[in-house]
Amino acid sequence: MERKLNAELWDKMHYLFRDYNDRMVHVELRYDYKINVEALKTVLVCFFEKAPVLHSAFSDNRIRPYWTVKDYHVDDILTVKTVEEDALDSEINAFLVQYIPPEAGVQMKVAVFFHGESSVLCIVENHMCMDGGDLKYFLNALCENYNAYVETGKSPVVLRTGTRSYEAVYEDFTATERRVAKSLYKNINKKDGHGFPLTPDNIRDTSFIAKRKFSAETFDKLRAEGKKRGATINDMLLTAYFDALYKIAGFSPADSLSVSCAIDLRRHIKDNADQGVTNQTVWMQCRVPNMGCNIFETLEYVKASSASFKRDRFMGLHGLPLLSLGYRVLPLAASEEIIKVGYANPLIAMSNIGVLDAGKLSLEGHEPTDGFMSGAVKYKPYVLLSATSLRKELTMSMCVRGNDEDRAIVNRFFDLYEQSIALLAAG
Repeated sequence: MERKLNAELWDKMHYLFRDYNDRMVHVELRYDYKINVEALKTVLVCFFEKAPVLHSAFSDNRIRPYWTVKDYHVDDILTVKTVEEDALDSEINAFLVQYIPPEAGVQMKVAVFFHGESSVLCIVENHMCMDGGDLKYFLNALCENYNAYVETGKSPVVLRTGTRSYEAVYEDFTATERRVAKSLYKNINKKDGHGFPLTPDNIRDTSFIAKRKFSAETFDKLRAEGKKRGATINDMLLTAYFDALYKIAGFSPADSLSVSCAIDLRRHIKDNADQGVTNQTVWMQCRVPNMGCNIFETLEYVKASSASFKRDRFMGLHGLPLLSLGYRVLPLAASEEIIKVGYANPLIAMSNIGVLDAGKLSLEGHEPTDGFMSGAVKYKPYVLLSATSLRKELTMSMCVRGNDEDRAIVNRFFDLYEQSIALLAAG
């Protein structure tokens, strides 16, 4: 008999997002040594057995969707290829922009590209299975267990298992807090018609990843200047985003503008040791009333907006009860149509995925020399700016389905973003 898994709330929501993005999360890690492929295969199989959703197919029966656990071979997951240095980047990009259908038998693809005595580890996974927060955990655990297996020869099994339910966010509340949180039916995010200036959607568009790196020195200056002004690194990155958006899109400086920011709901969970890999991420709006007369006035607007929702004891939980009710009492087809009426997918968003810990990502004593993680490929007119740092080197990335003109527009945006970062770092 086929084994079936529950389709959890966020699985269903990310399935609904098929109209807005490809739902893939992308990882690239570069190492200055040759990865032990047989050890990696062993760890991957062990992890897939511990997290069966990773080798399951999503069944949309339009009534009550579910996952069906599938048989698989490690070759369905892992690709290993030796490439010449001049072909490396194109091979990496081709792998990273691939799409994994939800009905596929595996929901994560891994590749190792060898070039000389170095390796590049690439991962693409379906956001329906886990978000950036748990993918970072997965990567750290993968490397830890890989090292243990190479050292001892014992098959690794250390990966969290347990519930994937969104309701874990309520477990550490008092009875009164839980009652209040579960009555927050209203979605407090508002619609904003301002969009990124991409070309019209075209059937011939293809996916690409654009990124811009900032040095550790710039990161330190940015953090120091932010500290002086009572701002977090996230505030600084978001301010530069607003500043570049006004300029690239030609918005009126008098216009109010909002950017939806990814919020990790694990902030409400004291101990997630009994949870399986899953999604616990929502969107909260940061809004500025207008473009500041200078970038530091814009920063003050960002700080004020961020502070307003950070003061909320139930930050990120507004609207969850309504989503849950819709999916629980209605067939999937009906609930999706109703949710689309009340849900405004953000035209402009940012996800600060955070620090990639070089030490935890080391393989046999070799820390990654470079790397980043990025969110889904967005479909026009939607855009997502992702941020990760590795040894304080910051990578900002944007995954877009577009054409050469769109690529030029995104690169121009990054030029403006770089200028905005320089202004903030200089003080």
